[in-house]
Amino acid sequence: MERLDKILSNLGYGTRKEIKKIVKNGMVTVNGKIVKDSGVQVDPEEDEIICAGEEVIYREFIYLIMNKPAGVISATFDNKDETVVDLLYPEHQVFEPFPVGRLDKDTVGLLLLTNDGDLNHKLISPKYHVDKVYYAEINAPVTEADVKAFAKGITLDDGYKCMPGKLVVLENFEDSSRIEVTIQEGKYHQVKRMFEARGKKVEYLRRIKFGNLDIDESLSEGEYRELTQEELDLLCKDF
Repeated sequence: MERLDKILSNLGYGTRKEIKKIVKNGMVTVNGKIVKDSGVQVDPEEDEIICAGEEVIYREFIYLIMNKPAGVISATFDNKDETVVDLLYPEHQVFEPFPVGRLDKDTVGLLLLTNDGDLNHKLISPKYHVDKVYYAEINAPVTEADVKAFAKGITLDDGYKCMPGKLVVLENFEDSSRIEVTIQEGKYHQVKRMFEARGKKVEYLRRIKFGNLDIDESLSEGEYRELTQEELDLLCKDF
């Protein structure tokens, strides 16, 4: 059971003060009866709630997929920089979603946002072995020695040894490479630091897959949408 005003506020029907006025004006019914007390306890999953003629569809969690643009940080709030949450519409912000893991400020691509803490934990915890796949452009040719080093586990500049990663060379040029790398961790600047440990620099980085979910190529950078039930089931199928 929850307070009526809390439920309506969380679903974006207004502030607590605005909802109190709406209820007082007789615009909300619960199971066909007008209620005048915005603090009344209701069961959002069992009771029929109508607000201003619209049936209230209650849901606790929200799941979003975004094509993150460069220049935006993976956080819920920042005093200086724009965050991925700032890119959301108010009707999604009211659920207070947070990014699952993080993408660096200049890294683009697939980013998930949710307020489901349990799913978030499973997706980012190394013990669940969830693959994160990146496309990257490197400032030097990537060699077979690099591929083998990634497979053994790269040791970063702070002494941390990464879990084994899968490095695939897509195309080698005289002075650069295009690659895909799969990791199961999310250390700070991890992919960049892994290549730095091999004396190379990542010049462009884009996440293209998270677990069983591929990036939605129809989303322009900065755009997002809710996951479909099929996509959510696919994302959760290994847990």
